[in-house]
Amino acid sequence: MDFLPEDFSEFISQNCDRTEFLISRLKKRCIPFTPIKLDGKTHICILFPKTSYSPRFRAKTVIVHYDRAENTPGANDNSAAVYQVLDWAEQLLYSGKVHNIRIILTDGEELGGMSSSDSLNQGAFAIAQMFRKLGVKNNDVFVLDGCGRGNILLVSTAGMNSPGPISFKLELDALFKKTCDIVADAAPGRWIKAPVPYSDNAGFLANGIPAVALTVLPSEEATLYLRNLQRDKNFERLVMTHSVAAGAADKAEELLLTEKLPLTWRMMHTPMDSEAMLTKDAFSMISRFLNNLADSVTMA
Repeated sequence: MDFLPEDFSEFISQNCDRTEFLISRLKKRCIPFTPIKLDGKTHICILFPKTSYSPRFRAKTVIVHYDRAENTPGANDNSAAVYQVLDWAEQLLYSGKVHNIRIILTDGEELGGMSSSDSLNQGAFAIAQMFRKLGVKNNDVFVLDGCGRGNILLVSTAGMNSPGPISFKLELDALFKKTCDIVADAAPGRWIKAPVPYSDNAGFLANGIPAVALTVLPSEEATLYLRNLQRDKNFERLVMTHSVAAGAADKAEELLLTEKLPLTWRMMHTPMDSEAMLTKDAFSMISRFLNNLADSVTMA
């Protein structure tokens, strides 16, 4: 697969120490980073030279989790996005642009989501908590997860109907619209808005910080998923609460509900989440989105 870096196979190998691997890779490419240790996890923050930032514009934080489900390759969940963002970081480092980008590679996303009893231990929650305590403002948060397979870019509607102060709702609405505008330019006619199971956006939303997540699906899976959402008004709730199977009354219904999920999502957390499932289209699409994100500016 010529679109994957040579060391990608090493990164998804079973015995890879992914934290040390990433730190070593960043050092070799002279990309500036700082490890952040919180609650027994090691997150990696990439910040660029001071000339890359201007106080006139809002900051843009890109979140990508680098942990994976145990005993799986984790090629699409979430190694593909890690490499997409690392390649972009190397471009930004030498671009000379004012882009206001920070990147955080998070650890522990696989521990839970918005509705899970483990949500307080979930990867980005502690990062978001730190943002809140430090009073980090004028910041837009974008989460990339499962971006290595397909040709349709999904902007997640997760959190859009969550309770909260009107100020939070207005900020999230503005961020969502901004994200859709950037996506529409990066993937004209090849993107949709849809509910996507919570990722690291859960930790930020739980801390009252607007965040929008993005993922990629093959067109036939995206079409079928939208059709299933339209047919079953209860399906979206089950997807967003991670309780598709738990919402079934019996085994037959459980199987039916699970099969309504896109095949790409069903392959995650299994040995099938391998290099073979990745596609060049997805990498090209995310590259365009990230480049457009770097060029976009919003006054602080």
